[in-house]
Amino acid sequence: MSRSARQSKILDVLSRRSIHTQEELVDALKGEGYDVTQATVSRDIKELALVKIPDGDGTYKYAVQRSAAALSAKQLTVLRESVISVSVAENLVVVKTIEDSAPAVSGSVEQLGLQGVLGVIADRRTVLIVASSAREAALAADRINALA
Repeated sequence: MSRSARQSKILDVLSRRSIHTQEELVDALKGEGYDVTQATVSRDIKELALVKIPDGDGTYKYAVQRSAAALSAKQLTVLRESVISVSVAENLVVVKTIEDSAPAVSGSVEQLGLQGVLGVIADRRTVLIVASSAREAALAADRINALA
């Protein structure tokens, strides 16, 4: 189990259910087949920049701190309907899109203000994201996948 896969699973779990404590997250990951410790989950929470937000019942739950709120509904729709795949190679993220959608996807990605992203370029069907490190590229890909 790689860190990237585990962190992707954390984002997936948070998108499906409310998690209030690190212990709940450990239990949820174990239920998904990941053998993790609280210390590992704590590091992942820090690396993913997760925050706690009100859950509506007086408690707080973990959530992804992303600039998605800054995206318009149209930009989110562009990401959800246009992205075909997201791949990582070292410090590069390659986003494949449907025909003629890459420029719009590129704009949405730039609007996210992803940490560690040095630049974003696009042609008609492909967006290339250059990150400052392989770790930052993996985190950027996870964020894009979480929105797409």
